[in-house]
Amino acid sequence: MIPFSILDLAPVIVGGTPRDSFHRSLDLAKHAEQWGYHRYWLAEHHNMPGIASSATSLVISHVASGTEKIRVGSGGIMLPNHAPLVIAEQFGTLESLYPGRIDLGLGRAPGSDQLTARALRRGLGGDGHDFPEMLNELRGYLDPSLESAVPGVRAVPGEGLNIPIWLLGSSGFSAQLAGQLGLPFAFASHFAPDYLLPALELYRGSFRPSEALDKPYAMVGINIIAADTDEEAQRLVTSLQQQFLNIIRGRRGLLNPPVDSLEPLWTPQEKAYVDQQLSYSIVGNRDTVREKLRILQQQTEADEWIIAAQIFDYEARLKSYQIVAEVMKATNSAS
Repeated sequence: MIPFSILDLAPVIVGGTPRDSFHRSLDLAKHAEQWGYHRYWLAEHHNMPGIASSATSLVISHVASGTEKIRVGSGGIMLPNHAPLVIAEQFGTLESLYPGRIDLGLGRAPGSDQLTARALRRGLGGDGHDFPEMLNELRGYLDPSLESAVPGVRAVPGEGLNIPIWLLGSSGFSAQLAGQLGLPFAFASHFAPDYLLPALELYRGSFRPSEALDKPYAMVGINIIAADTDEEAQRLVTSLQQQFLNIIRGRRGLLNPPVDSLEPLWTPQEKAYVDQQLSYSIVGNRDTVREKLRILQQQTEADEWIIAAQIFDYEARLKSYQIVAEVMKATNSAS
């Protein structure tokens, strides 16, 4: 039985607002709970008009307050943007409000451009190189037995609470660190596919059992755009492709509606780059999704999938996640 989860980037579409995105995030989470999804994670991004989840802890609380049992968390909090004590207190508050349902996924990237990172980190002095030390301090606030917090400082709420910590990454750094610390690991192949298999191998090879885990647990992030037909899914994915195309060109904007063809919009070199960045993405009908997931499972031996779906039309987005849930349930039942 392979759990399946949702990574929600809280997309802001052309013609929409962040308020609309938050309303849809909660609605999607309610559906996800009914469809059997295990987790619902939100990601920290800044200075990106098309992503509304910059105040990630607040959006997590919004989603958790409107659901009953699905785990809700961060995929992830970019720890170098914050003082560890602040994150311990924020997630201690969330765990106190929604006990047994909160995950703390942590990354070391800025989740933004360098100028925004400097604005966020003013006074913190971190650029990600001290991530292991910040992580150690944060863990010490939650578990005083580690004796790694600032002496005499306590996280209230937070201290003594069981808040699962995940490390997230798109390279080998966090994979190896997660293995050495015996923590669960999530790889971001939905936007950085190149190092997926080596990172999983590094994580599993460096894993040391801990109080958190007795064996490795790897979650793999992928884009899945599902529809009733392959043709419809291929059209829906053009919104995601346009998003990556804009990133190449240094543009930040809202999520665009799908188009019939991207050929007039990109060069062959840009197309090749986007195709490479989305090489682990699955686009198609139920049968296509089922078969490509089967192949990916053989390649990665993932313990859990976390699925992103940047789809412009909300009803089509809902339908995509429903199809994935149906495929996953059928696959799990047959295995």
